[in-house]
This record gives sequence, C-alpha cells and structure tokens, in this order.
Amino acid sequence: MKILCIHQNFPGQYKHLAPELVRLGHEVTALTPKVKEPTRWNGVRVLPYEIRGSSTRGIHSYLMDFETKILRGVSCCNAALTLKRQGYEPDVILAHHGWGESLFLKDVWPRARLGLYCELYHLTTPDFLSFDPEFGKTISMGDVQRIRMKNLNNRMHEEVMDAGISPTCFQAGTFPEPWQDRLTVAHDGIDTDLVVPNPAARLELADGRVLTRDDEVITFINRNLEPYRGYHVFMRALPEILRRRPKAEVTLIGGDEVSYGAKAPDGTSWKQVFIDEVRGQIPDADWARVHFLGRVPYDRYLSMIQVSRAHVYLTYPFVLSWSLLEAMSAGCAILASDTAPVREVLTEDETGWMVDFFDPAALVERLCALLDDAQARDRLGRAARAHVRANYDLRSHCLPQHVDWVTRLAGLEPRPPRD
Repeated sequence: MKILCIHQNFPGQYKHLAPELVRLGHEVTALTPKVKEPTRWNGVRVLPYEIRGSSTRGIHSYLMDFETKILRGVSCCNAALTLKRQGYEPDVILAHHGWGESLFLKDVWPRARLGLYCELYHLTTPDFLSFDPEFGKTISMGDVQRIRMKNLNNRMHEEVMDAGISPTCFQAGTFPEPWQDRLTVAHDGIDTDLVVPNPAARLELADGRVLTRDDEVITFINRNLEPYRGYHVFMRALPEILRRRPKAEVTLIGGDEVSYGAKAPDGTSWKQVFIDEVRGQIPDADWARVHFLGRVPYDRYLSMIQVSRAHVYLTYPFVLSWSLLEAMSAGCAILASDTAPVREVLTEDETGWMVDFFDPAALVERLCALLDDAQARDRLGRAARAHVRANYDLRSHCLPQHVDWVTRLAGLEPRPPRD
C-alpha cells in the first residue's frame, strides 16, 4: 500500500507510525516544508515543498489565520500535482490538517482515503473562551466570530475526511456531530520502556550542582511557560512553597514564547510577567533554589522527571500534554489541576492528586502534604506508571491501534471532494 504523510513539522505525530508502516511492508512518503532536499528517514521517503506567498496587508483580522492555511494548502497541492505527474498515486493520505496543508489533496487524488489527525475543534463555550476570568471575563461577539472563522479549516476538511483519529476522548469530543461516526480515539503512545523510574537519575544545574532522587525536587513542565498551562498559578504559589519547603529545589522546563492563547503585554513574555509579579516576595536565598531550564534536549527532560519528588501539572480544558503521561510513566507523584482533560487520565488518590486550577493556596497545601508523605508518593507513582503501561503504552497498545486504524481507513470507499 502507498501511504502519503502530510505534516508541516514531519514526523510530528507520525514519529512512530510512519516507520512502523514501513516495517509492515508499506511504501511511505512524506511531504513537508521542514526539509530543503529529498531525504530518507527510517525508511520513509521525505520530500520537500516550499510555502509560497505571504499574507495580504490590511486584510480583515478574522481572515488572516485562514489565508495562511490557504497558502499552505495551495503550496502542498502544487507539490502533490508534481508527484501525480510523476505517476504517484497514494492509496491513503495521513495528514495533520491543523495548518491547512491537506485542504486540496482530494482534488489531486479523489480516490485516495484521507485520514486526519484531529487535535482540537475550537469552541465558543465559556470553558474554552472564558475559563480563566483573569484573561477574559466575558465572551464578546468578536470572540465568537473569530472562533467561527478559525474553524473554517476544520469544516472544509470534514467534507473530505474519510476517517479521523484523536488522542483523547476530551479532544475528540470537541468536534461536532458530523465528525463523530468517523472519529477513533487512540493516543499517540508513551514509550514506557524508555520513560521509566530511575533511582540513579541525575540532573545537573547551571551552577554545577547535581540533583538526584535524594533531593526534594519539585518539577513543572510546559512547552512554553504561559497561562493556558497554569504557569501563573504555579508562580503565585511559589513564594509560599519555598517558605514552607526550605530544602526544596524547584525546576521548570519551558520556553519564553506562546503556544496557546494571547501574547504577553508590552512585548514581554509570560515567563517574565509572573517572575516580576512574585520575585519581590521571595528572598534571594530562596530564589537560588528556583531553576528555569528553558527548552532542553529529551534526555535532560527525562532526567528531570526521573529525579522529581512531586510533579505539578496544570492546564485549561485543552489539549492534554504528553508531559503528564510521561511523568506518570516515570513513576512521578502527580499533583494536577482538576480539569476535564486531566480527569480522563488521572484518578484522584489512585494515580495522583488533583487541585482546583484557580487555587494557589490549595496547591501549596496539597503539594506540601504530598512531599511529607513518602508512602502516598510511592503508591501514587506506582499506580500512575501501571495505568500508563496498561492504557497508553506505545508498542503494546497505541501503535497497534493506529496501524489498525490505517488498515480500516484503506478499506473505506473514499469520500469525493465537494463543490
């Protein structure tokens, strides 16, 4: 079977699936703007294409996002037409459609089956648009209009999608009814043979000190340090955490940019906004126990969660972070926000503890209680790892689900493009 993968940052979500499909004997090709020259990766033929064009000056703000997706879709379509002229005809197209690349591929190959990675459908409900009153107490008509326009890309893909796959029930549930009978829930998978508890783990700090499992290490991880992932809540709890835990070392991973939501005001970063807010409440000696590691290589990230004595994970009702499941796989004692995506994978007092997202004082109390209770930490960490092994393990559970989904996708009668 000929399988074409489309991802703006290939391999992305196809990191494990694409090589597995090659191993099973399929011919796998990827189109991506990430590379400049044709190459091969784990048996996958990776072909480049260039995104041509630029946003129109003065265009209505609601259209800017969609115009960017059109530019990507047209550019990817042109690369697909070149492949078609060369005689290439895929049986299956796998695409993360979030950036628009796959908008017109059914017009090139109407008999191909299109399977989409369905990450999130944007909603106008209060939990999505005004969950955190600090950053938007009311939903304006402009907010509703912007979100409806943002979903144009989703809606156009729904017309031609033969099947979709979504990593969690929460994420799948954001998609409207017309999607639901074509959606499969299957997580990308956690490599639980790699992400393991490690009593000998070591994390070297910038000043040369080394943290181990003997230290009281509190960990917090975001792709970028921002409100969507509760960075502001954690930082507001930090002065009291440091006061109550004089031996604790607090380590944070995350960049200075924005992955989700609005940018920080005045050209600064959310990281710095909340450092500035709390720094005056923290003596210098305590601040020396706070370590911002920035963005780090995977092995350093892994060492950090392996030395963790308590891992804090906070999120809006949004896409679930891999870091939570990986921390669970590493046997961490988890303190997480009591929000919908977390409740899907974590059970209170079985695989972790939960706390109200908006309550820094409660976060401090529960974190201190967790740090004081070695027996609870051991029990929760063991149960968390067992849960991930049983339900989210890459090789025994998730990857077979994805391969089965591709096989079923290939057997469908393709939906034609619609005018």
